[in-house]
Amino acid sequence: MSAVPVGRRPALGRAAPLLALPLLLPFLAGCGDDGGLASAGATPTASGPVHLWPGREGAVVPPADPGGAPPEYVPGIAPVRDQNVHEIDPVALVQAEVRAHPGSASGPDGMPAETARAVTACGTDGADPKACPVLAPYYRDLTGNGRDELIIGIEFPERQMSVRAYTADPDGRLNRIMATTDTVISVELAGQDVILRIPSGNAGYEVNTTWSWDGKQRSMLPAREQIVRVPPNAPAPTSTAAPATPGPGTATGPGTAIATPGASP
Repeated sequence: MSAVPVGRRPALGRAAPLLALPLLLPFLAGCGDDGGLASAGATPTASGPVHLWPGREGAVVPPADPGGAPPEYVPGIAPVRDQNVHEIDPVALVQAEVRAHPGSASGPDGMPAETARAVTACGTDGADPKACPVLAPYYRDLTGNGRDELIIGIEFPERQMSVRAYTADPDGRLNRIMATTDTVISVELAGQDVILRIPSGNAGYEVNTTWSWDGKQRSMLPAREQIVRVPPNAPAPTSTAAPATPGPGTATGPGTAIATPGASP
């Protein structure tokens, strides 16, 4: 047996790094291979919106009524069964509103006098069905309650149109949840939204206004507006679905301005 010299220790401590070195070589060699991490360059500094004129006292938005908008029930219309708005005669519905608000020229019930007279004449003896300004109705669940709402269009002069929507409460009473009048290119349904395409004040553009159900206010509100550039020589919108037929008293007007793929039957 060889003696270990005094003052020297076996070189056990220096052997461990030599054994680990081959294990590190594959990792070191892979750093420059394809597929490894590579710099994408400098990242732009994120910047948030800058508040201009911070010292200016701005306008105040009044808080929403926590109780929501009161129901706007249509007088003179009998309650429906099981909240089924398909039972409603759309012409009789608009006629009831004309009787309840005679002579209204502005606001949600506003209607030109000649249109009100034409609505009153709808369905009477000798009246031309094509002259009735109440368009064929459409149905869609706008409120998310699993039941259809009733959507009605009324043609006004000068390409203007009144678009109205109605729902039935648990007692069957008919509640109007939307009423707007504008110069309309077309009306569309997308999911639970009603979209009005309206000419813009700038040539070559239109404004798309999206009306959506607001559960707190219990009515349809214009939730979004988008200015859209109209492509040159864009074709006119056409209806891709036949209007729904609710039963007796179906409205027949000068045309259907609501283009709705997938309208509820």
